[in-house]
Amino acid sequence: MKTPKTLLPTTVIGSHALPSWLCHARGAMSRGEFGPADVEETLRDATRIAIDDQVTAGVDIVSDGEMRRVNFIVGFYDKLEGLETLPAPRRMGVPHWDTETPFLAVHKLKAPEGLGIVQDFASAREMTDRPMKATCPGPLTLSIPIRRGKAYKSRDTLVADLIRIVNDELKGLVAAGADFIQLDEPNYAMFERADPQHLVEVFNAAVKGVQAKVALHVCFGNLNGRAFSAPRSYERLFPHILKAKCSQLVFEYASREMSEIELFAKYDTDKELGLGVIDVKAFRAESPQEVAARIHKALHHMEPDKVYVNPDCGFWATPRWVCRRKLQAMVEGARLVREELEGAR
Repeated sequence: MKTPKTLLPTTVIGSHALPSWLCHARGAMSRGEFGPADVEETLRDATRIAIDDQVTAGVDIVSDGEMRRVNFIVGFYDKLEGLETLPAPRRMGVPHWDTETPFLAVHKLKAPEGLGIVQDFASAREMTDRPMKATCPGPLTLSIPIRRGKAYKSRDTLVADLIRIVNDELKGLVAAGADFIQLDEPNYAMFERADPQHLVEVFNAAVKGVQAKVALHVCFGNLNGRAFSAPRSYERLFPHILKAKCSQLVFEYASREMSEIELFAKYDTDKELGLGVIDVKAFRAESPQEVAARIHKALHHMEPDKVYVNPDCGFWATPRWVCRRKLQAMVEGARLVREELEGAR
C-alpha cells in the first residue's frame, strides 16, 4: 500500500461495534433458524453498516469491521480440522478470561478452506472505494486456547502448523487485492515469560513471502473492555520487535496515558507507528482536543510522516453510538494536528 498523501492518516484496528440486531441474529443462526441466504444477507448488511460508520466519521483507511467473525478468534476454530471443543472451565458469574472455550488438538491442524478472511475481505472490498486494511490473527494468538494433547510433541510444532495456515491466508488476501494487512498478536505483550526474539521469529515466518504493507498489532487484550494483564508494558519487547518484518507497529497508548511513547525515540528505526489515541476500554468518548494532545505527545518522539492514527484496539465490545463518537473525535483530533503542522510549514 502506498503511503497516503494525507499526513497522520486515520484508520482502525479491525472490529467495529456490533449493531444491536446482529446479536439477536447470531442467536437465531446458532439455533438453525436462518438459511444460508439469510446468514449471508445479514452479515453483508452488518458489514455495510460498519464501513458506512467509518466512512461517515471520515476514517481514511477502513476495515470490514470483522462483522462476520465471532468474538475475535473463536469463530476461526470452526475452520480448523483436528480440534475437539472442550467445556469452558467456568460458566457461572461474570464472563472473563477463564470462561473462554478451550480446544484440544486430536489431529494435526489443517484449514482446507482457509480461515475465511479472504472471502470476508473480498466481500467488503466491493462496498467502498476507500483504502481498506485487512486483519488476521497471528499464529501465536490462535494457539493460545489450544491444548496440544497427543497430536503434537511440543508447543512449537503446533505453532508451526498455525504459521503455515496463517501464511496461506495472508497470501490469499494479497491475491484478493489486499495491499495493507495487519497481523494481530496481542499475546506478545500479555505473556511476560515469552522470549521476544522467538516471538519475532514466529511473526517473520507467518509473513514470509507476503507482498503487501504489513503491520503488527500488539495490545494487552480486550475482553468485554478488560485488559488481560498488568503491569502493561512494551519495554521488554524492545529492541527485538524492531526486527519484525513489518512496516508498522500498532500499539495501545490511550488507555495507558501515552506511557512508553518515548521508546520510539530511544531506538533507531524506520518503522511507522500505529498510534492508539482512543481508549476503547473507556465508555466515554474523547474530545477532539484530547485526541490532538495525545498525537502531539507522540510527535515529540516521532516524525509525523511515520505516524498513523488509530484506536487502541477493536470496538467489538463498545456500544455503537459510543464507537461512532469516538471515531469522529479521532478523525477531528487528527485534523486539528494536521492543520497545525501544515500551517507551520
